[in-house]
This record gives sequence, C-alpha cells and structure tokens, in this order.
Amino acid sequence: MSKKKNGKLGKAEYYEKLGPMEVELNDMARWLQHTGRRLAVVIEGRDTAGKGGVISAIADTLNPRQCHTVALPKPSDRERTQWYFQRYVAHLPAAGEIVLFDRSWYNRAGVEPVMGFCTEDETRSFLKQAPVFERLLVDDGILLFKYWLTVDQAQQEERFAERQQDPLKRWKLSPIDVKAREKYADYGAARTRMLKATHTRHAPWTLVDFNDQRRGRLTLIRDLLDRLPDHDVPETLVDLPPLGHKPLKERFTAGLKPIRRHP
Repeated sequence: MSKKKNGKLGKAEYYEKLGPMEVELNDMARWLQHTGRRLAVVIEGRDTAGKGGVISAIADTLNPRQCHTVALPKPSDRERTQWYFQRYVAHLPAAGEIVLFDRSWYNRAGVEPVMGFCTEDETRSFLKQAPVFERLLVDDGILLFKYWLTVDQAQQEERFAERQQDPLKRWKLSPIDVKAREKYADYGAARTRMLKATHTRHAPWTLVDFNDQRRGRLTLIRDLLDRLPDHDVPETLVDLPPLGHKPLKERFTAGLKPIRRHP
C-alpha cells in the first residue's frame, strides 16, 4: 500500500481508489434521476477537518445541475427573525437531486453557542426541534445522511499553519478560526451534547476519522454509496453519427483578434 512517510495515504493510491467510486457516484446520480428520489448529505466537523475537500470529491464528476453544494453565509438581519430552519428548507433537494450541505442547520449546535452567536435558550430549542425537523424530512422520502468529520487538535494546528503560509489557502483562515483555536475543548463538549440530542434512529450521525483527509474521503464516500439501495440503472448512451463532412475551423469576427497561446 502506497503511504507517505507520515503514514497517510499517498496521492497516487488515493486517485486509484477514488476512480471506481466516481463511477459509482455517477451510477447513484442516474438512479436518483430514474427513481425521483432526493438525497441530502450533511457534512459537519471542526474547522480544517476537510468538509470542502470531501464535498468536492463527491461533486466533481457529477452534473452540477443535479448536484448542488450549499454553504450559506451568516444570516441576514431578516433571516435572524425567521424560524431557524427556514432558510435551509429552500435548499432541500427536489426529485432526482443531490444537495451537499457544507455546514448546515447544525451551526446552532456548534459554532454559534461556542462563539456566543446565540443564546442558551436558542441552542436548547434547536436541540429539541432538530430531530423533529429531520423526522419530517425522512418521512417525506428524503434520503438524509449526516457525517461528522473528526480531527485531532495537533492535526488541526498543522492545517491552520498551512493555510496561513499558502497564499492560495489564506481565504480559508478567518478571524473566527483564530478564536476557535482556543476553544477546541468547548467545541468537543458542544459536539457531545449535539450527538446525544440528535443521533436518532431515523437520522443517525456517522463519525469519520479525517486526520488523514484522503483516507477519510474514501471512507465517507464508500459509506454513502453502501447506505443507498442497489442503484444499477442502465445507461442510455448518446449516439454520435459521422459529421458527413470535414471538420470546420472556427472563424473569427472581423476586427477581433484571437488570443494567442503562450509558448
């Protein structure tokens, strides 16, 4: 097995194992369209756990018109006066669709109480309502899967440092992340409370080790695929008949110059 010196899965073996799963993900998407089923996947976890990476791994080869990623910004003044779940309802999947929640309504059980963005009463109310809300989704036929990505603090610190040093990743490092570094234990306590209240038979949580992000992605995707019914739907191939003439060259509008390739 190909491993890096630190014991983590190497890039070559990762892509070798991911390839067949990408085919299965496309089979799954075709099954959803064929049956009209709806799939919602909640991806939660600590900062730097790897939520965006696993969502990209799922969505990259799927039709973006069918597979949607939802990563909502902080609520507006108007949204703060709504029922808490209201703005998430608008993003739930329709027939044949996949929705991947990059964080979700569970902000109310994690970052919001830990960072003081909501009251204790609001968190307590959320923990009572969330199982009921999810029961309604499941009873209506939505396939709902909830994943929590776990990461040790030492690994989290390495990833924070990497974001700080890499100019292409600095956008991922926010003032909230900096404050969160001192609240690792508080986030752990909030997670324990959340799991106790919302780990239900109709919408259970699945915890995935993401200290090795590549291995974690493969584990999560494999689990997701295995939880769904047999999704073998024959694929309708589009026939490409011969053109009947020689391929034509692109013609440029008079006065507009094509951009030359760099050597």
